[in-house]
Amino acid sequence: MKKLLLILILIWGGGAAGLWYWTELNAQHVTFRTIPVRRGDLLATINATGTLEPQEVVDVGAQIAGEIQSFGPDPRDSAKSISYGTPVEQGTVLARLNDSLLKARTNQARASLDRSKADLEQAGVKLRQAERDLERVKNLHARKSISNQEFDTALTEYEAAKANVSLTKSSIEISEANLEEANVNLGYTTIVSPVKGVILDRRVNIGQTVIASLNAPSLFLIAKDLSQMEIWASVNETDVGAIHVGQGVRFTVGAFPRDSFRGKVSQIRLNASMSQSVVTYTVVVDVDNTSGKLLPYLTARVQFEVEERKHVMLVPNASLRWQPKVQNVVPESRELFATLLRQSAIAPKGSGHAPKGESATPERGTLWVKHNEFVRPVSVEIGLTDGIQTEIKGGDLEEGAEIVIGQNQQNDPQDGATPFLPQLKNNKAKK
Repeated sequence: MKKLLLILILIWGGGAAGLWYWTELNAQHVTFRTIPVRRGDLLATINATGTLEPQEVVDVGAQIAGEIQSFGPDPRDSAKSISYGTPVEQGTVLARLNDSLLKARTNQARASLDRSKADLEQAGVKLRQAERDLERVKNLHARKSISNQEFDTALTEYEAAKANVSLTKSSIEISEANLEEANVNLGYTTIVSPVKGVILDRRVNIGQTVIASLNAPSLFLIAKDLSQMEIWASVNETDVGAIHVGQGVRFTVGAFPRDSFRGKVSQIRLNASMSQSVVTYTVVVDVDNTSGKLLPYLTARVQFEVEERKHVMLVPNASLRWQPKVQNVVPESRELFATLLRQSAIAPKGSGHAPKGESATPERGTLWVKHNEFVRPVSVEIGLTDGIQTEIKGGDLEEGAEIVIGQNQQNDPQDGATPFLPQLKNNKAKK
């Protein structure tokens, strides 16, 4: 009986030793990645995209129908014609339409005016003749030499001649108006720039027929002043509350990726747009482009400056998100940490989205500091964040302290093997 008991004890001890050896053999050796807490400047921003637009654009059209006969000369070089990017002054000739028909109508209106004037002279002659005839009839009627009917006839002819003069004068006014209209329409065949600016787009070619209907056709698009431009940025409804007029803006464009430009918010438009249940507002940003480097309609990546901190303690956001395993926490904090993990697993997670910046109520977080082979929790008060770094406002944490941002786990090469099975050698490794 004693012999059997001894054998069982030896078997149990051997199994326990083998299990301990196998556990140690496959244990994971944890090394922590750390980074020192440093001081620096922090700028919280709201990111958006937008398009560079000229502040004022004039759409030049045609008020009459006709065929494009020619373009005006380029003010910089008379041998060239008006085209894309040409700077123009107010009154610069942009294009000319075929004016043959309108010239004929102008000549017709002028001839009609001349005829009306001749008719007026003829009516004047007839009026004077009727006036003389009436005087003679009056004298004869006074001597009872003619009947009353003859007197009435002479008076009627005089009044008719007088009315004919007034009618002819009205005809002259109509002819003058027709001639003026014809001259105006003839002038419309020469299309001139209404403002000083730069031609952004030329939408017609020589020989193309322009048809003027209810809406005037657009021939040229002119930017009045490219030294002052705007960005029309689309901002999500959750972020627009942190934007105000006069707010500073930084932005970059793909054409000049190494350059950073600045602007200021000038307007928040209220006509929101919705796309796929996402509501966005258009925010207008004024941009100084006196250098002429920025071009219209470039895509801008905009950063609205929400809030700034100078010389504050900063930690990476990854350090606030990282959590160790329970067995890696110092023994005196292990039980509390396990309880907090269970509570966080049960509590529902919020689905709201908050813009970058500082919350109204102080928010607390936990950082982990390396302590021998374990990590020790440090409770801190969280301040401003830019999405990459976060300001630490309070807590038992000093500048230069090494905080954990991750860990590396190294397994034994014989991971998953048991000491009770034969081991296969890795011949490839030897080669």
